[in-house]
Amino acid sequence: MKGITEDEVIALLHPRMGFLDGVCVTGGEPTIHRGLPAFLARLKSIGSLVKLDTNGSNPKMLGHVIGKKLVDYVAMDVKVPLDRYQQAVGYRITRDVILDSIRLIRRSKVDYEFRTTVVPGFVDGNDLEEIAKTLAGSKRYVLQSFRRGHTLSDECADLEPYSDIEMNGFRDRVAPYFGEALLRL
Repeated sequence: MKGITEDEVIALLHPRMGFLDGVCVTGGEPTIHRGLPAFLARLKSIGSLVKLDTNGSNPKMLGHVIGKKLVDYVAMDVKVPLDRYQQAVGYRITRDVILDSIRLIRRSKVDYEFRTTVVPGFVDGNDLEEIAKTLAGSKRYVLQSFRRGHTLSDECADLEPYSDIEMNGFRDRVAPYFGEALLRL
């Protein structure tokens, strides 16, 4: 399959910048790409606001793009409580790496959110409260409802999502830890 070049992306976006406010850089993990800062700089050079989605696994790159003012908003996924992180993501990662990213984002002047996709059987109310304690004092925490269907894990494809009532209860449970606690249903 043929990929799209950076030049093609910029050529597509540039004439639309009066219509578009910004671009979200996401998918896989953007911070693993050495060329990320240069690409973000190109987006900024055409007048785009930039949102970066990250899993927090590369605090060095994250710090670099924040420090160079190449992002306007950062959304970091916090998938499970930190003591289960390596098991949940399926690769070696220490809790310190995730904590470094959390601290870096919180101390920056960049607008941000932390978020958790609430997957039944993987994350429950107790897990969310544990995550909330780790993130306590953060500006914004978003709980995202799991959507079944096409997923990266076959074992999740047929899971029944939590109900809206359950999700509201989860939000109410974690809300005291944050400036703002939101739901994306």
